[in-house]
Order: sequence, then structure tokens, then C-alpha cells
Amino acid sequence: MIVTLIVAAEISFWILLGLGLAARYLLRRRRTSTALLIGLPVVDLTLYVLTVLDLRGGATASWTHALAASYAGFSIGYGPSLVRWADRHFAYRFAGGPKPLPSPKYGPEHTRHEWQICRRTVASAAITLSLITLLVPLSAGAAHYGTFLQWYLKLGIAAVVNVIVAGCYSIWPKQPPADAAQKQL
Repeated sequence: MIVTLIVAAEISFWILLGLGLAARYLLRRRRTSTALLIGLPVVDLTLYVLTVLDLRGGATASWTHALAASYAGFSIGYGPSLVRWADRHFAYRFAGGPKPLPSPKYGPEHTRHEWQICRRTVASAAITLSLITLLVPLSAGAAHYGTFLQWYLKLGIAAVVNVIVAGCYSIWPKQPPADAAQKQL
């Protein structure tokens, strides 16, 4: 049942995002758009609540319950930047907005970009791990910490790797290729 709810939540997320942006740019309904976009975290929160109810109803805790919790963590950590990205691209494609700038590829701008991604990843991992940990007391005994141990390890590793990558770009900033530097002269 949880896998079906996860798929439904994923589909609902993208439908709400598309409808929200269409209402904003195609229909010029700013309030309707805002209401639809506010529904994005509500979808993930609803999935989390249904996950808790599933566990309280006697389901055996599994990785799918942790995956459902990770949707809320991802939504909080990456959601705002994902909506801004989609908003810029939708405005460009359908409302005559300016062409979105690509992510910086070199120099200090690229390093700052990597640290922004790192902050989002660490926030997503921390929120996800907190929500997974909360599943244990909220499940009325149906879940145990050991059930989710792999999630703690995987999300911890993802956060640490992201910090290392951003740190490496701080120490060794990515430089443009030699031929690109020649063209600028």
C-alpha cells in the first residue's frame, strides 16, 4: 500500500506544480497559483501521516516507510529551489520570461553553487532522518530503529560526500578550460 501512496504522491506533486505554474503564467491567477503551490508540501506531509497510520494499523515497518518519510525531507530541503527552477523555465517557455541562466561551471560562483547544493542535501538528510526516527514512537511499536538503520547510514554517507565535494571545490576551484580562457582574451 505504501508504494502505491508514494507513486500517487509523486504524481500529485508534479501535477500540482504544473497546475500552479499554468495558473500563474497562462491564466494569470496568482492567488490560485499560490494555493496550488502551497499544496506541494501538503502532499508530502499527507504521505507521511498515511505512513504513520499504516504502521499504527499493523503494517510491518520496511524501507518503503522510510522512503515515504524521505519525500517530506526532500520537499523541505530541495522543494523551494525546485519550484524556483521550474518557475524560471515555465516563465521562459510560456510567458516570455528571460532565458534561465545555467548553473555556474567555474570559479567561485561554482563553489558557492556546490555549497548551496550541499546545504540542501544536509538539510534534507537531517529532516528525513528526524522523520524516520519519529516513525518509531509514532508507530505504536510497529517500527524499530534497527529497521531503518540502512537509511541512517545511506543518508549520512550522502551528506558527508556532499560536504567533501563542496569542500574540495573550495580548496581547488574548478577552472575554465585553457581554450575558454584564451577566447576571453
